[in-house]
Amino acid sequence: MSDDAVFHVKPGFAADARVNAQRFGVMTNHALTNPDAYWLEQARRLDWERFPELASNSSFGDPDGRDMDGEEVRISWFSDGVLNASVNCLDRHLTEAGDRTALIWQGEAEDEVRHVSFRDLHAEVCRLANVLRSLGVKKGDRVATYLPMVVESVVAMLACARIGAVHVVMFAGFSASGVAGRLRDSGAILLITANEGLRGGKRLALKALADAALADATSAEAGGTAVRHVLVLRRTDADVPMQPGRDLDYASLVADASPVCAPEPMGAEDPLLILYTSGSTGAPKGVLHTTGGYLLWASLTHEMVFDHRPGDVFWCTADLGWVTGHSYVVYGPLANGGTTLLFEGTPSWPEPGRWWRLIDKHKVSAFYTAPTAIRALMREDPKWLAATTRDSLRVLGSVGEPINPEAWLWYYQAVGGERCPVVDTWWQTETGGLMIAPLPGATAQKPGSATLPLPGICPVLVDNEGRTLDGPAEGNLCIDRSWPGQARTIWGDHQRFHQTYFSTYPGRYFSGDGARRDADGYYWITGRVDDVINVSGHRIGSAEVEAALGTHRAVAESAVIGVPHAVKGQALAAFVILKPQRGGDPAPVSPLAAELARHVGQELGRFAAPDHVVIATDLPKTRSGKIMRRILRKIATGEHDQLGDVSTLADPSVVADLVEIVGRAPIVTQAG
Repeated sequence: MSDDAVFHVKPGFAADARVNAQRFGVMTNHALTNPDAYWLEQARRLDWERFPELASNSSFGDPDGRDMDGEEVRISWFSDGVLNASVNCLDRHLTEAGDRTALIWQGEAEDEVRHVSFRDLHAEVCRLANVLRSLGVKKGDRVATYLPMVVESVVAMLACARIGAVHVVMFAGFSASGVAGRLRDSGAILLITANEGLRGGKRLALKALADAALADATSAEAGGTAVRHVLVLRRTDADVPMQPGRDLDYASLVADASPVCAPEPMGAEDPLLILYTSGSTGAPKGVLHTTGGYLLWASLTHEMVFDHRPGDVFWCTADLGWVTGHSYVVYGPLANGGTTLLFEGTPSWPEPGRWWRLIDKHKVSAFYTAPTAIRALMREDPKWLAATTRDSLRVLGSVGEPINPEAWLWYYQAVGGERCPVVDTWWQTETGGLMIAPLPGATAQKPGSATLPLPGICPVLVDNEGRTLDGPAEGNLCIDRSWPGQARTIWGDHQRFHQTYFSTYPGRYFSGDGARRDADGYYWITGRVDDVINVSGHRIGSAEVEAALGTHRAVAESAVIGVPHAVKGQALAAFVILKPQRGGDPAPVSPLAAELARHVGQELGRFAAPDHVVIATDLPKTRSGKIMRRILRKIATGEHDQLGDVSTLADPSVVADLVEIVGRAPIVTQAG
């Protein structure tokens, strides 16, 4: 589809569309010309115990790269302000909207539904906050959660925020090893988990995995963990072992606690959360967000981009273990006094029409999901969509990866009936909230384009040497100015923060993504330019998967790449070199390949298991030993005639061997 294919929202979507467009222009100009005044004005959307007089005190370091070290990178917003995130999400709504539904919980079973008012959610949060305090949790301590998508997951986040503890939310799909690593790195002193979780008709043994993680984290080799207590929520009727003194029953403790808890005054720059995200090298990094700027950015972008109005029901399908769940299931909607839908199930269980039925059932106004899910559902029988009206919908959103034009059009036409704008959003864990996105009624849309930066966001494209590219161009996507939602550091490693985001192009934040800008100034995200692979919206570092493969007894070396996939966007393909056999016949290739994929799933979580494992005799390397992943990508996608000059490799014959091996078992990505 051409860049010129522009879609304007039909008349009637928003009577104030022209007003929205004018407001957007005014905000953008104000943010550029007088940023301090602009951001202090935006700060008034929150309730402060002490309103800030300072906006930003941020520096991306020396743009010339002279005498640069991690300490010169400084991100600071509203540093003299004092507030509490829990108060902003709950207390301030109690007087006028205490009985309004804050949270709709839809369990995996159709009849499992809870409507939780702001008043009731406030009481539950206070009870758990008091429990945490009674167990010795204080301001600045880290509390980890490993929970399914249940109301208590939201309660735990807000209870931590209320007492000033830093929450470390872990995706319930992580393996025991993944949980152990996050517990060790964060230094969490308390873990909240469940006996089991439910997903797609199956039970997840969360407590058993948590026990294994704690055993791993406390091993002599690991160096120990700080976890003193484990609160266990009973999601199902399954009995689980409870370690005396360490493991405590969630329900009984909360039942005896007071529903009143004084909030901890928090400086705007006090930590709120740590979220772990994959990088191109090393272990996952703990991205740290602080209280004031993050909450402001989540609240502001939720209102602007999803055209939030009083009475709206907002449904973001992301798991709470990812930043999308943090910002647009919890903090953004609740700070704005909106109703947020929390769904425990999956899009296609027990049938592919589940999501569409729930939109009608709960009268969802704005729906925000990933292109992977959209592509999967558009392949299903149209009868599932036709059985619903979805007439409550006003805005559709896309998140996690670039959406292809075909999926965009189906989403716009079939799901939204050509009356709901599609807000295709670009942002990252490190940005805290949306960065480039259309505003409903204000921005003409182009299928596949994230469109324009939000007010106050200054994207720039640079070439590989860091030279600024003006006008229509394609290059590396950087941001020139700080914004309130920006991550402050990597937990315990500010030097890595500098190295990862600010050393490649000094003086600028480097996103790690490539992008194209068209003649209208619209941005088209072209994907990662490093070794992070986007699988179904999950950022997975190739180094992480290679490290997991390396723990298998048969693996000597591996290289992991991303290949195109019709549904997931990208899939993982691993090229593996085996250790020399020590007697006996070598294992058959196919069973071993499947075993290696399962092994990665056990080490990192099923979402990180490679779709393809190629058992090879060697890898293409330069004479200095660097693996040429570019060549592996060409071989994997059948582009054998576009390999370029391979004569400089240490052993050029490796390429022909790999082409022959892949030819016997082609890496063909399939949907489903």
